[in-house]
Amino acid sequence: MSEESVPSVIIAALQALTDWLAEEEIPNAIIGAVGVSLAARSRITKDIDGVIWVDSGQWEPLLNSAVSHHFKPRIKDPLAFARKARVLLLTHEPTGIEIDLSFGALPFEREMIDRAQTVVIGSLRAQVATPEDLMITKAVASRPKDLADIELILEVHTDLNLERVRHWVHEFATALEMPEIEENLDRVLTFHERRWQNSN
Repeated sequence: MSEESVPSVIIAALQALTDWLAEEEIPNAIIGAVGVSLAARSRITKDIDGVIWVDSGQWEPLLNSAVSHHFKPRIKDPLAFARKARVLLLTHEPTGIEIDLSFGALPFEREMIDRAQTVVIGSLRAQVATPEDLMITKAVASRPKDLADIELILEVHTDLNLERVRHWVHEFATALEMPEIEENLDRVLTFHERRWQNSN
């Protein structure tokens, strides 16, 4: 992965984020568009998404630590919001990059963090969700840009564990009672398979 594939301002904010989380010994995985850019191919984004594993009793000390590392809350009562939505909304003050950190709680999120791969760009060493796990998160979100990200990953990686992807997407679709999540993934995978067959 070359440094040119991700904007320098994102790299700077990501460096600060990974340094802070490493100092606090917080298990984490970068996801979202930055995750896709690092694991597959660069795409435009203005923020960083991550999943962290932190006991709820440590959320307040973590927020205090964030402020001391130049990450400021984006809303008035970030802890109250985090308790409702399990997301800590921050901005990296030196770069102005917004950071959304989800507090993991599900077995899949624990697995995703444990399976995260180290991506190295210069002095940056970021823990990034695997391509398969990025696909799962994108399938669950299932917006047009998320489905496009799945296609990006499929174009770059030819040795994916699609059984894992299908398993977890089925689990989420069932739990959320949203069969369209699984249907959207199947549609993308079928389209990709047909295009691959036509090109060979």
